Amino acid sequence: MSTRDSTSGVVYVHSSPSAVCPHVEWAISGTLGERVDLRWAAQPAAPGQVRAEFAWTGEAGTGGKLASALRAWPMLRFEVTEEPSHGVDGERFCFAPALGLWRARTSANGDIVVSEDQLRTLAARSRGGESFAHGVDEALGRAWDDALEPFRRAGDGAPVTWLHRVG
Repeated sequence: MSTRDSTSGVVYVHSSPSAVCPHVEWAISGTLGERVDLRWAAQPAAPGQVRAEFAWTGEAGTGGKLASALRAWPMLRFEVTEEPSHGVDGERFCFAPALGLWRARTSANGDIVVSEDQLRTLAARSRGGESFAHGVDEALGRAWDDALEPFRRAGDGAPVTWLHRVG
């Protein structure tokens, strides 16, 4: 992998049953092509559940592959970010059991990018201000943010495992 094709990101597993943790590690390891041992900690927002986070480095598109691998366990709550790389937008993936998977492009500073075509379609389909506002909230992933925020806050100050690919 050349530096030009390289990017990085973070996987946040906000909540997982303990029994699923080895499967999560195997899925991430298989996606990254290297063994991953996460440091799991109790998730105060969901008693009996655990959480982990780590930074990864890989090819552009790895964030989507990680999200796809993790969504095999519908009881997880997770987020995957991928930084923008040469000629490739960044991405953010969020998964919550009741909502499923949400994906958006991100700018260099991490803001969600809503495209011109998305806005035109939203404007054409909206039946007024409230409908337009709801569509904007949907495009920005508000339902996922609302569902995941208690789990994010519970993880503040948690250790991060840094992964580096030698290559």
